[in-house]
Amino acid sequence: MADPRAFISFDFDHNETEKNLFAGQSKNSKTPFSIQDWSAKSSMPQSQWETIIKDKINKSNMLIVLVGKTMASATGVAKEIKMAKDQNVPVFGVYVGGADSTSNPPDGLARNRTIKWDWDAIAAAVKQMMGEGRNRQG
Repeated sequence: MADPRAFISFDFDHNETEKNLFAGQSKNSKTPFSIQDWSAKSSMPQSQWETIIKDKINKSNMLIVLVGKTMASATGVAKEIKMAKDQNVPVFGVYVGGADSTSNPPDGLARNRTIKWDWDAIAAAVKQMMGEGRNRQG
C-alpha cells in the first residue's frame, strides 16, 4: 500500500508555523505517511468550508491534530475531529508549540490519544491508526 494519507488539523490562528514545520519534517523522517496540505488558502463561507473539508477528511486514512496551547478557541479543529469520527477516520494528536499533557485538548480528542512530537512515537501512532476505524482489514 502507498503511504497512508494524513489530514492535518491545527489552530490556523496560533499554530500555522508548527504545521509547516511538521509537514516539512515529515518529508525527511522515516515516518510512513504523506501529508496533504489541504489548508484553506482564503476565507470562505462556513458551509462551503465544511463541505470541502469533509470531503478531504474522507479521502484520508487518519486525522492528525496538532495540539497547541490555545486549542479551546479553535472551533474549526473540533469540527474537523467530529467530521473524522463521523466518517470512521481514526484521530490522534501531537503536542506542538509548547503544549503538553497539562494543556487542554480540543473537544473530541482524548488526552490518551495525544503524544509528544517524536517521530518514532508518531510512526507508531500512524501504524496503530492503520489498524483502526475505516482502515481495519477484515
